[in-house]
Amino acid sequence: MWDYTDKVKDHYLHPRNVGEVENADGVGEVGSLKCGDALRLSFKLDENKKIVDIKFKTFGCGSAIASSSVLTEMCKGKTIEEAEKITNQMIADELGGLPAEKMHCSVMGQEALEAAIRFYRSGGKDTEPAVKHGHVVCTCFNITDLEIEEAIIQNQLKTVEEVTNYTKAGGGCGGCIGDIEEILARINGVGKVAEPSAPRMTNVEKIEKIKKVLDEDVRPLLHHDGGDCSLVDVDGNTVFIKFGGHCAGCAHSSVTQFSVVERILREKVLQEIVVVKA
Repeated sequence: MWDYTDKVKDHYLHPRNVGEVENADGVGEVGSLKCGDALRLSFKLDENKKIVDIKFKTFGCGSAIASSSVLTEMCKGKTIEEAEKITNQMIADELGGLPAEKMHCSVMGQEALEAAIRFYRSGGKDTEPAVKHGHVVCTCFNITDLEIEEAIIQNQLKTVEEVTNYTKAGGGCGGCIGDIEEILARINGVGKVAEPSAPRMTNVEKIEKIKKVLDEDVRPLLHHDGGDCSLVDVDGNTVFIKFGGHCAGCAHSSVTQFSVVERILREKVLQEIVVVKA
């Protein structure tokens, strides 16, 4: 079950500085509804070139709202040079920590601030998202190899799961997991470690084990955020899941699909399992 700090809950239930700054000096927008999260940040400078007003609008989960809210508080009274030193880890630390699966929310805050500062420094000419150099590794979320490398280096990531938590890469269809493993191995200077083969199970044993793990390990996590899921079918190693509660129709459920359901089933049932929304 995800453990949210009191400060995360406070900023989620009582977000600060929501809205849009009129005649803003800096405006930054990152993410998209297609990817499940989006954030727009705007700020105004005073005569001393310090951030006197800053507001946000976001589409996302409670952690996204809390991260955006606390970021605006962190920026107030700072110069541009001081504000651009704020990292995603500083945002998470200011909240007293975030669940690993929600760290991408703090990354989105840092990226929105960087975009707003670019807007200011370009005199309002740079209104496009930062150019994503490199080649796209994760086609589900349009994440490049250089973005993954930057996240690994800045946050000292060691596993595919951690990369997904920080960037969303690998959180959709899972087709890029091999590429992410290669990037991790190259940066961390280690090779891939072969996973021990799991004991063979009959189809009946596999289905029963999947049901047990969903009921005992997965659903309690989803219930914590008002969501739910149920098993629809199992075809070989493909598990068809139907989301319910707050997860039903949620654009963010594609990330939940990998970071929670698929990850746990792979750990506790079979490494080859692929989860598909029914």
